[in-house]
Amino acid sequence: MPTGNFDLNEVKRRMQGAVASLKHELGGLRTGRASASMLDPVQVDAYGSHMPLNQLATVSVPEPRLISVQVWDKSMVKAVEKAIVDSNLGLSPATEGQVLRLRIPELNEERRKELVKVAHKYAEAAKVAARHVRRDGLDVLKKLEKNHEMSEDDQKRHADEVQKVTDGTIAEIDQLLAAKEKEILTV
Repeated sequence: MPTGNFDLNEVKRRMQGAVASLKHELGGLRTGRASASMLDPVQVDAYGSHMPLNQLATVSVPEPRLISVQVWDKSMVKAVEKAIVDSNLGLSPATEGQVLRLRIPELNEERRKELVKVAHKYAEAAKVAARHVRRDGLDVLKKLEKNHEMSEDDQKRHADEVQKVTDGTIAEIDQLLAAKEKEILTV
């Protein structure tokens, strides 16, 4: 029996998109720990264009509070240094030859609380996105039933599946938020 053009996998894929977006946003939130992904937004003026830092250097985390940036081309060290300083990440590089060392300062209590609020905002936006996907999916199902392309029983069954996927996605968002909150508040 045809289920019209309803695709539960499409609903799942779109909800996972909301989760992936949240993971990316939370990854950019600075905690007291060093992380190579903190430098992902840094763009360097190199060879006549803007380039991501990771295309000019190796970024590593030798210690929990230290990021090491090994610049491959000696002539690019100053440009990389300038890009990091100008990135508003609050990091000041100590340069030794082609290696830049970035000490991650401790976060004060007030800053930690601000970061937790930002994390909550990101999570709420992801939940709203997931609910929009649910609504779209349910609208498609109602339309299919109304146009007699799907039985009422099938519509209810699919609606339950959509709700299960939504609940799972919301739970995953809550877990990501709880983990990030713990990471931010751990001194």
